[in-house]
Amino acid sequence: MILSLSFLRQSSLLLVGTTLLAVLSCATQVPAQTTPCSLKLAELPPSAELFGFHLGMTAEQVKARLPHITFGPIDDFGVSKTTANPDFNPDLDKSAFAGVRTISLDFLDNRLSSLWLGFESSYKWQTMPDFVAGISQSLHLPNAWEPWKSRGSRIRCADFEVTLSMVAGGVSFHLIDETAEQTIATRREAKYQEATAAAEEEENEILADRQSRVYYSDACRPATEVKETNRLLFKTREEAERAGYKAAKKCQ
Repeated sequence: MILSLSFLRQSSLLLVGTTLLAVLSCATQVPAQTTPCSLKLAELPPSAELFGFHLGMTAEQVKARLPHITFGPIDDFGVSKTTANPDFNPDLDKSAFAGVRTISLDFLDNRLSSLWLGFESSYKWQTMPDFVAGISQSLHLPNAWEPWKSRGSRIRCADFEVTLSMVAGGVSFHLIDETAEQTIATRREAKYQEATAAAEEEENEILADRQSRVYYSDACRPATEVKETNRLLFKTREEAERAGYKAAKKCQ
């Protein structure tokens, strides 16, 4: 009888343990439920929290909003940047940017592609949850926010992204045109490929010395550097020989 009760107790414990393990296993397989954001930049409503800025506006339109702002040089990829600080730029109307510490603007092909607003700690939305709730209502964003970096939040939509972070006690708001970012990345990759191809082509070229009338292949280089005034490049050995050059003795 004692053995029978002990066996029943062990069986019951085993059954309970197996059940709990199955429940936990199922729970870990259920993915987190998130609401996708299918909004596009063109669908974002005007917002007082953006202080008259919107992605896609031209540099001239930004100039009308910030008359005394100066733009940085445009780089090889069509990107230029500028910043403004209502506290330290006397030409800015501080009352028109109440609560804003810094304004950073990026342009692609003279159109605004990135808007970064740093807010004072005294701004009306002082905590991350309050800012998320407020800007979501202002821009009609769905509840699709996710944690981002340290104490930050991010939402990714059809063709734009918003990131929020805490800087100097206030929230930093960053609105990014993802299509523009992809264009920049494509141009950078094309530039890299072009430079790589040019380097490879140069490595394969035949170096000739006008003074000695000999040429060297990529696998056979001169012992001392050929003077710039005497350097001549050919595509192939045949081309060099047709021009009257012979292979250097060490290359024969």
